[in-house]
Amino acid sequence: MKELLMIAVGTAFINNVVLSQFLGLCPFLGVSKKVNTAAGMGGAVIFVITISSLLTALIYQFILVPLNVVYLQTIVFILVIAALVQLVEMFLKKCSPALYNALGVYLPLITTNCAVLGVALINVQKSYNVLESVVNGLATAVGFTISIVLMAGIREKTEYNDVPEAFQGSPIVLLTACLMAIAFFGFSSLK
Repeated sequence: MKELLMIAVGTAFINNVVLSQFLGLCPFLGVSKKVNTAAGMGGAVIFVITISSLLTALIYQFILVPLNVVYLQTIVFILVIAALVQLVEMFLKKCSPALYNALGVYLPLITTNCAVLGVALINVQKSYNVLESVVNGLATAVGFTISIVLMAGIREKTEYNDVPEAFQGSPIVLLTACLMAIAFFGFSSLK
């Protein structure tokens, strides 16, 4: 139990997928304009990463390894992720059209979000079992959600501030992301 807690805290805060590993920056920068949209994207990512971590761990341990075809892991993982994203997209389109429209093109981009595939590959690389893979996936997604919602809150606050013209738009967003990464770096002393 202690090891699972260490994986969860370490993944969500110390090795945050966005602010430490720099994976998943496209949706992080693109969908973080409003807190509601960022939270919706975070929820979708939590679902996709957690379920894909479970499925890819099961497929890897019980199909790819016994058949000695581990070289197919990347292709298989991408197919699993793409199928999950399609399920999320259909669900949101049916149940929450406003969120579906707000996420726009970034929802299908979860399929190519390197954070989702990165988690599946990291689970294999670190030889996590199924439970550890799910915990790592969930913690990664929670870390992603924390960082994207924080960024959205900061962006909402700075939208009406007097920002110098040279820093308006993307520069202030990238500077904010850098400062957030430095702040999350402070968690590295928890190791």
